[in-house]
Amino acid sequence: QVQLVESGGGSVQAGGSLRLSCVATGYMSYDFYSVAWFRQAPGMEREGVASIYTADDYSSYAASVKGRFTISQDRAKDTVYLQMNSLTPEDTAMYICAAYSFKASFIPLPTAIRYWGQGTQVTVSS
Repeated sequence: QVQLVESGGGSVQAGGSLRLSCVATGYMSYDFYSVAWFRQAPGMEREGVASIYTADDYSSYAASVKGRFTISQDRAKDTVYLQMNSLTPEDTAMYICAAYSFKASFIPLPTAIRYWGQGTQVTVSS
């Protein structure tokens, strides 16, 4: 059973940085899969932020975060990171880690995701 556990959320002022972590357990060492970060603000739809394919580090970003956020992985630790810089109040949301078994040149819709974490809250104040 695949499990995803996020950490690293918190409160920060505009212009600040946070690094989120997602530990993925349950995959075999030879499995390759994708991990994505989604976010959801109250009353809003869940949106994809960034994704990475663990076999080759191929990554994709939403236009709203490109140049500010960086997704990376430490395969030895089964961990995917989301480095978030130059944060704005519009980035305030619950950030949720997701995993799926295919590689794509885009971040999939939430309906295509098989595994979800519980989320970690990010709050950016002005």
